[in-house]
Amino acid sequence: MILRQLLKDGAVEGEVVALDSTAIKAYSQRSLDNRSGKSDREARVGRGRRGFTLGYKVHTVCCTSSELPLAFLVEPCNVNEKRFIKPLLEKLKSQSIGFKTVVADAQYDSAKVRKTVKEYGAEPVIPYRKSSRIKKVLRVGRDFLVHGVKRLVTLFRKRVCIERVFSRAKEWLLLDHLRVKGLEQASIQACLSFSAMLTVALTAVRQHKPSLIRSIKHYTTQ
Repeated sequence: MILRQLLKDGAVEGEVVALDSTAIKAYSQRSLDNRSGKSDREARVGRGRRGFTLGYKVHTVCCTSSELPLAFLVEPCNVNEKRFIKPLLEKLKSQSIGFKTVVADAQYDSAKVRKTVKEYGAEPVIPYRKSSRIKKVLRVGRDFLVHGVKRLVTLFRKRVCIERVFSRAKEWLLLDHLRVKGLEQASIQACLSFSAMLTVALTAVRQHKPSLIRSIKHYTTQ
């Protein structure tokens, strides 16, 4: 409902979207099998940005122009990110978001992912891995920087927007502060965090202060 209003007001465009996931720690210790949670049996051990984490991953797609979340899914940490490309894009389609470009990092590098994005009429901007032999494409170099056609490199740089969404949600809206257990409760936590983010944006729009649509601090520290 909030997102629909932001789309109607033009605060969110959704033409270029960025997709990624972030790990959130479970409110539990690891069980003896080192795979699941001791008190949260639905949490799983999986790879996060800084090693292995017990918890869940919030798979999210955001609008790069507004840096606001458009759709998300929460699943245990050990489930591969590529599985959620289609469900997330389907959510965008169901909300009549006319995305034309999907930006993601090399973690999503696969022919199937690119094919799925194209099936929705969008251009995948996903770098190929260093080991790929395909020429004249966007790829990650040995210096860990992305190289290729200038237009694609420029589009790929918009991927930082999803990192900013995660950063604000964790720092200001308790996304990574689970004090509940189970997949359903973790999903509710993510929903509350992102709903608060969208509410801040809508408040700024209604106050005719578009420059504050991402300023959670402005509305929470007054």
